[in-house]
Amino acid sequence: MGCWTCYMITSLYADYRAAKEKENPKAFENHTIQWYEVLGGLLGPYWRAAGIFFNTVLLFCTATIQVIACGSTVYYIKDSLPKRTWTIIFGACCLVTVLIPSAHNYRVLSFSGILMTTYTAWYLTITAVIHGKDPDVTHSGAKNVVQYFTGATNILYAFGSTVTVEIMHAMWKPRKFKLVYLYAIVYIFTLTLPSAIAVYWRFGDKMLDNANAFAVFPKTKFRDAAVILMLMHQFIQFGLISLPIFIIWEKFVGVHHSKYYVLRAIARIPVVLATWFIAIMIPFFGPINSAVGSLLVTFSVYLIPCSAHMVANFKSTARKAAIEQPPTWILRSWTLVYLLNSFITVWVLIVGFGFGVYASVRNLVDQIDSFGLFARCYQCTRKY
Repeated sequence: MGCWTCYMITSLYADYRAAKEKENPKAFENHTIQWYEVLGGLLGPYWRAAGIFFNTVLLFCTATIQVIACGSTVYYIKDSLPKRTWTIIFGACCLVTVLIPSAHNYRVLSFSGILMTTYTAWYLTITAVIHGKDPDVTHSGAKNVVQYFTGATNILYAFGSTVTVEIMHAMWKPRKFKLVYLYAIVYIFTLTLPSAIAVYWRFGDKMLDNANAFAVFPKTKFRDAAVILMLMHQFIQFGLISLPIFIIWEKFVGVHHSKYYVLRAIARIPVVLATWFIAIMIPFFGPINSAVGSLLVTFSVYLIPCSAHMVANFKSTARKAAIEQPPTWILRSWTLVYLLNSFITVWVLIVGFGFGVYASVRNLVDQIDSFGLFARCYQCTRKY
């Protein structure tokens, strides 16, 4: 479903860009296209408003999660400081990302992040298999509805791209993004499935109380290397996720087309400060992932792209003029495109949003009741 909705976004982007460049060939020389502009250009102001709301809030929350993750991850190398202190330190470090102009400048960093996550995932897999099951391990799985649908929304979150349009716009051949994304998802499966299965096999239900897998692994030089690499990856991810918010904010305050990049960098600082503050206030890594997945990812990544594609191509003239025609594997059939979009819309609306919101919000509220806002150290091995 993640790959399909990415394909829907790719198709709408291609139609929007072609239409605008037909009017003005130099329309996007110094302008970064964003998802809400695609929706507004093709479908009108209400769709534009929905796109800018859901995508901006989703990106903001995802960037906040990366700051929380930095504080949570580094804690497992040096636990003399509580996670809140580490979050404050790394939130300050994230201010550096305002200096990186565009997605073009993340190419090498993104590739390095792939190597970092690959090492970490296979460290978890190999270490879990070598050491075998814990003596008292139990595997009861999801024990109730809340745990089941919390897991479901985490999966929805994991396989949806939040910066699709910005990355496409940074490519020399944007239409190839749909294929690149498919390859990326296939590669992600080689990282997520083996590590998730192996770690759960070894530690079982212990993982229900540990949002960060590093918490249950013994301290070794290989684990510390994985922690450091993951920390670097999360820092890169913060910058990449924050970039669309930076651009939206630049457009809002009127400096996006400024020739003075220093002015744009300064304008971005409030965005980092806001994510930094929220990360310190609500440091619940796992529960926030689930809440964001059910409340925002369901709409921004799945529901809006599928619905927008159906509405934009409702008329036969629009279908004939569409740059991206239905693929051969569904017989070039627009009827099957509509059936797939309808199925995803209904399924995500019921499972992801309906049951997911109930489960994830209840879980998040339980964590706030237990630990309080601005928690000094969430799920820590020692008291401070």
